[in-house]
Amino acid sequence: MSGAATVAAGQERSPEGIRRTVWGAFWSLLIDMYDIYLPVVALAPAIVYFEPKNLPASTTATLFYLVFAATLVGRPLGAFIFGHLGDRWGRKVTTMIAISGFGIATLLIALLPGYQQWGLAAMYVLTLLRFIDGIFLGGQYTAAIPLAMEYAPKAKRGLYGGAIQSAFPLAYVLISLFTSLVFVFSPPGTASAPYVQWGWRIPFLVGALGSAIVVWFYSRSVPESELWRQSPKTRSPLRELFSGESFRNLAQVFILQSGAWFLVNSVISTLPAVLITVLKLPSVTVTHELLIAYVVLAAGFVTAGAVSQIVGRRRLYAIMGLLSAVVAPVLYYLIVATPKVGFGAQTVLASVLLLITIGMWGMVVSYISERFRTSVRSAGYGIGYSLAVIIPSFYSFYMLGLAHFMPYAYTQIVLVVIGGILVLVGALMGPETKDIDFVAD
Repeated sequence: MSGAATVAAGQERSPEGIRRTVWGAFWSLLIDMYDIYLPVVALAPAIVYFEPKNLPASTTATLFYLVFAATLVGRPLGAFIFGHLGDRWGRKVTTMIAISGFGIATLLIALLPGYQQWGLAAMYVLTLLRFIDGIFLGGQYTAAIPLAMEYAPKAKRGLYGGAIQSAFPLAYVLISLFTSLVFVFSPPGTASAPYVQWGWRIPFLVGALGSAIVVWFYSRSVPESELWRQSPKTRSPLRELFSGESFRNLAQVFILQSGAWFLVNSVISTLPAVLITVLKLPSVTVTHELLIAYVVLAAGFVTAGAVSQIVGRRRLYAIMGLLSAVVAPVLYYLIVATPKVGFGAQTVLASVLLLITIGMWGMVVSYISERFRTSVRSAGYGIGYSLAVIIPSFYSFYMLGLAHFMPYAYTQIVLVVIGGILVLVGALMGPETKDIDFVAD
């Protein structure tokens, strides 16, 4: 990295700072991802609460995807806003503002009326709130992740990054367990079922409460980055990011992350809805299958982060991109083509599919942080992570277009192949980063 000066004194020798910032990043990402996947897990069995009756299955699935996509589209805007603040105001205060914002948005969603009370306005307001939610969600990792990585020792950035990113699948496990518990006393089913009428609100209320707790933890326990304090501040982090070396790094990260987001949307975001709304599998069964698969994926994230510290992040990204393009489509086909194969077989297939296509996310925390200098690390991480989500976010429309040429339930396979190729190309375009020192610019 050009412009390197001195390493922040004592930055890597503060065990307490490491512990608090890594835990802070983990808990903030956990509540972030819990919030992201609230529609996928908690709202999917109750989406009819916001929709007219007797819609075709493909239309219902598309409306469901739009609610989810609204959040993903809001995240890049949040990354621009909070990336600037993170590099100008500091990582800690920016994280607290972002978490407070999406906690309030989640609370408002929990209080929304449905189609019977507001008509289509209910769906419009839900989508708008999820968009606003996404803006604040785009600020959480923009600041919290660079803060943790700037404290982490170089030799353990991969491991700590994988551990932090394990909050991603663990959040899915948490919300799946909690939603299953809510199913017990408010069963899902038709539009008049207890879960559809009021049960879905409980996971949203828990998400809002969790946000408040994480903000409290940051205010009391998490220090600001000493490396950021010692680094000269640029007047316009965004202008610096979109010029020279930083822009070239951003372009490479954009290609790689576009592929990673195509894989997330093609597997995590769409698979539950396809199994439930198109293949008509019981929502409880799908929730339990994916719960087990996500526990496996959490371990896979930590493993990928640790292995990348040994073999290199560039090489591991390239390998997993190739596997995603070649092997993952076969696994996805087997899952969709054999819905009655049995709980155990479906769970194994889903677990392996997730490890191949999503396991690479265990390197995201360390890799993107390593691609940008300290003065623009917050903006670089947030925008590099989020800007790439825009094109893949319209996966529901790509699927509808592909459905003219192939069965709708298999259209994700094309997107999986595209995602794998982009990851492979993006990885090969970039350098190895595991040995880079973080310095005050």
